[in-house]
Amino acid sequence: MSREFQVTFDCADPSGLGEFWAAALGYRADDPPKGFESWEAALDAWGVPEDQRNSAYAVHDPDGSRPRLFFQRVPEGKTAKNRLHLDVRAAPGLEGDERMAALEAECERLVGLGATRRQRFEPDPPMSLGFIVMQDPEGNEFCLD
Repeated sequence: MSREFQVTFDCADPSGLGEFWAAALGYRADDPPKGFESWEAALDAWGVPEDQRNSAYAVHDPDGSRPRLFFQRVPEGKTAKNRLHLDVRAAPGLEGDERMAALEAECERLVGLGATRRQRFEPDPPMSLGFIVMQDPEGNEFCLD
């Protein structure tokens, strides 16, 4: 049985979107292959043309407890609402004003990294403790929860 998974994003700018999510989640870029000091050095050695160098990018949780995120360049842009989205757990265990204040603070930080705020949903117990819908720099929806 498979026990590991990664989340893959189709996108226009793999390194740009990967860096956004790394900063958002405290992840870091995957290390270059053994024997190379950087990805640029590896790509140079392999003869990868400049126009193909941003075709993929990956980031991972330094603690190894959360899934790896992989970003792959695709020719088409995003055309509809995501069928799957990430819930970024920015306020676990918090409720009411304290929860919403924590979500607002994280929303502001992520907007500073290039995200877009879409809509705030107020607490409506027992169905919802409140959340904020956002989009990453390429328009992929996610929630601050």
